[in-house]
This record gives sequence, C-alpha cells and structure tokens, in this order.
Amino acid sequence: MDLDAIAARLGVPVEDVERVHHLAGDRPSAPLPPRADAPAILDRLAVRPDDAAEIMAGWPDPDSPLWTPELRWLLDRSIALVRADLGGHGWLSPGPELPRERGPAWRHLYVYAYLALVDVARGYHRDHGIPDAVSWLSLADLGRNLAIDRRMRREGWPVMQSWLTLHVRGSVYELGRLQHHPGDGAIGLHVPDAGPLTPEAVAASLDDARAFFPRHFPDEAYTAFSCGSWLLDPQLREYLPDGSNIARFQQMFELDPYQEQDGPDADVEVLRFVFRTLSTPLDQLPRRTVLQRAIVDHLRAGRHWHWRHGRFPI
Repeated sequence: MDLDAIAARLGVPVEDVERVHHLAGDRPSAPLPPRADAPAILDRLAVRPDDAAEIMAGWPDPDSPLWTPELRWLLDRSIALVRADLGGHGWLSPGPELPRERGPAWRHLYVYAYLALVDVARGYHRDHGIPDAVSWLSLADLGRNLAIDRRMRREGWPVMQSWLTLHVRGSVYELGRLQHHPGDGAIGLHVPDAGPLTPEAVAASLDDARAFFPRHFPDEAYTAFSCGSWLLDPQLREYLPDGSNIARFQQMFELDPYQEQDGPDADVEVLRFVFRTLSTPLDQLPRRTVLQRAIVDHLRAGRHWHWRHGRFPI
C-alpha cells in the first residue's frame, strides 16, 4: 500500500492518509445498504430529494467509473475508523477534507460511510434498549446537515462530517428540542436548527434526558448538563431582551471563566449558524431579526464573539 500515492491521487496531505491508515488499521469495515434499499433509508434520514438524487447518482457500485481505487480505499477505511470507536464520545474526523467539486463520489464519500454505519449504530441502540423512533430521529440529523451544507453553497464541511460521526457511534440522541451528547460525567447539549428555543421546549427535552440516560445507560453516571457555544456569550445580552429565548437559555448555566481560543472560532460559528454562510460580506447579510442585527453590528464594530462553556446540575 503506497500511502503517498493515495494522498497524491486524492489531492490531500499524506499526513491525513497516514492518520486514517493508523486509526483504521486492519479493523473491520461495514457494507453499504443495497442500492435498492437506499432511497427508503435516505427518506428515513430526512435527506431532501435533491441531496438524495446526488447521493444515488454517485452510489459506489462495484463497476462505477466514479470510484477510483483510492476513493474505495478511503471509504472502506473511514468506515472502519469510525466503527472502531463505537460508543466513543470524543470529536472524531472520519478522514481528510476532499476536493468536493470533483463529483458526487468525492462530495458525498463521508455520507456513504455514514449510510454504511446506520445499521451498526442501530444495533448499538438496540443493545441499550433505545426505541427505534429515537434512533431514527437522532440519525436523521444527516438530512438536516446536508440541507444546511447545500444552503451554505458547500461551505458546511468538514465540520459537519466530523460532527456526524457522533451519531453513528451512538453518542448523540435527539430528545425533543435538544440533542444530548454524553461524556466525561456530563451530558452536552446541542441546539439543532429546529425552530424556536422556547423555555418550555428546553425544559421538556431536559426532563426526557433525565429519564433516558439512567434507563438506557445505567452504568454511566452524569451529574450535570453542559454546553459549549457562542449562544452562551454574555455579550449577547447587550442586544437581546432579557426575556428572549436565548437570554433565558443562558440563564440556566454557570459559565466557566473565559479563555482566549477556548473552543471553535465563535465569529465563524455564529455566521455558520445564524446566516448559513461563511463568505457573504457583512454589509450583505440580512438584518430581519434582532439576533441578525446584533451579530452584524457587533462584528462591524470590530468586536468578536466568544465561545463560552457552562453547566448546571442535572
């Protein structure tokens, strides 16, 4: 196996290929579902018709000319890499960022890896007695993220491809309004793009989690809910009403002291979440809501948003 040649043909740094080879080793991969079953599975994963059509057009059939040997190697080893960490809670990149303009096989390689791992994840869920409805709802974050990536004109990856490895490792559960990511003694909270963040919806999701994790993971102890997000930046209070949904969400948390570069670049993440763009000039961004105006005015004033961490007892 010539890793240098694979990297050159993929157009990625050889260090990225070496990482995949090291983490995957000779561990087992997993097969993709049969092509005939794929449309129904994509539908259950909330994949929109336009994204589903692209995925089917690039399907890795054995005789597909779109799939070069190095692409097939990366797909197989990426599946093995993620599968080897089943049940793991840490952030995990499934492989190098690919030049996605080269076609559907390149653009959706990590989607095919996700599809191969859906049954693996559902088996892990069944082993823990997790209802099938929760499994499919949690795994359907694939469709949401593909739609966001399309809206962002393909600027959504590679962050999303790493995020989605959590779902197929059995580490993210969507319970009502929030996604719950257990690990290190706390249940991390994530806020998907799924409507208003009302206090009532948040409270119901937290109550669901308080029952869900002791029932399905009785050997794991969690003492707090935690969150790392620009949503917890106290600077937002300069712009938002005290009774706003975001302000009330912030009020639940006791914040850790702020440290420079503690987490992702919040300026980037706030643009990703609020505007779904990373390249639109500030003076061209919409200003329809209080939050949109706050984000733009803050950045145009030369200020920066901060990624903050907080928690509160379960």
